[in-house]
Amino acid sequence: MIDLNDYFYFVHVVEKQGFSPAAKALDIPKSRLSRHVSKLEERLDIKLIQRTSRQFKVTEPGQVFYQHAKALLEEMEAAEAAIQSRKSALSGRVTMSCSVGLAQFAIKNLVLQFLADHPKIELVQQVTNQNIDLVSSGIDVAIRGHTDTLPDSSIIQRHLTTVSWYLFASPGYLARTGTPKSPYDLFKRQSLKVGWQPASGHWTLQDKEGLKTMVPFNPQLCSDDMGTLKSAAMEGLGIVSLPAYLCREEIANGSLVRVLPNWISDKAQLSLMTPSRKGQSPSVRKFSEFLLDNLNDQISD
Repeated sequence: MIDLNDYFYFVHVVEKQGFSPAAKALDIPKSRLSRHVSKLEERLDIKLIQRTSRQFKVTEPGQVFYQHAKALLEEMEAAEAAIQSRKSALSGRVTMSCSVGLAQFAIKNLVLQFLADHPKIELVQQVTNQNIDLVSSGIDVAIRGHTDTLPDSSIIQRHLTTVSWYLFASPGYLARTGTPKSPYDLFKRQSLKVGWQPASGHWTLQDKEGLKTMVPFNPQLCSDDMGTLKSAAMEGLGIVSLPAYLCREEIANGSLVRVLPNWISDKAQLSLMTPSRKGQSPSVRKFSEFLLDNLNDQISD
C-alpha cells in the first residue's frame, strides 16, 4: 500500500540535502525520516539515497523518483488549495525573495497594495543580494536582476521589465569638480560602487547610437545598499551608477542630476522566478500575476 508520508518525507530529505537538516526543518526525529525512506526503498526494491556517516547522495533512480514525487505532492496541495479558494477569499502563505534594492525602492508599494487587497494572505519576504536556491529554501516567487541570460534550469523564468542604469551626482559635487562632457572626463573623479567585491570597478557606458566605452574607477565607497550609495552621492561624495527608478524623486527635486545624460551605464533585466507552474497555490499564482502586471509601470524610466 502506498503511504504518501513516504513521498512527503523523501522529498524533504532530498531538498534539504540530508536527514538531519530535514528532521530539523520538520521538527521530527531523524529516525522517523529514515524509517519512511527505507520503507519506500523496500517497496520499490531500489536504492534511492546513498547515505553514510560522511556522505549523502541521491542516486539516479532517486532523482527520477524525486521529480515525480514532488509533482504528486504539488498536485495534492493544488487540489486542496482549489477547494479552499472556492470556500473563501485567497489565503495562505506566499514566500518571496528579492534583493535589498528592489525591496526598498521598487516593490515596497506593490507589496503593501497586494496585501491590502488580499488581507488573508501572509507574505514572507526574504531580502538578500545573494542568489539562493529556490527549492531548498522553500521560495515560491523570486525576483532577480541580471545582465546576462540566466542558465537554463527547471526554474520557470518570466521577464518582468528592463531597467536602465545611469550615472548620478549632486549639483554641489559637479559645481566643485566640473560637469563631465564625455566619458573620458570621468577619469580620476570620486566614485561610488554598488557591491563590495571587488573593491575596484569600471563603468561600461553606451550612448544612443550604440557606441560603447569602458571607464575604470577606484571607488571611495563600496556597498550592497543602494540607499547608502544614493545618500553618499547626494552628500557630494562622488558619482554613482544606479537604476533610474531609484533616483526618480531626487532628479525631480534637484538633489541629484544625471551625469552624461546621453549615456547609460548599464541595462539589467528583471525576471520572475518560480520553482514550477504546476502545483502553485492560487495565492502564489495571484501574487506572481500581480507583479507581472504592475512592476513595469512602477519602475520604468
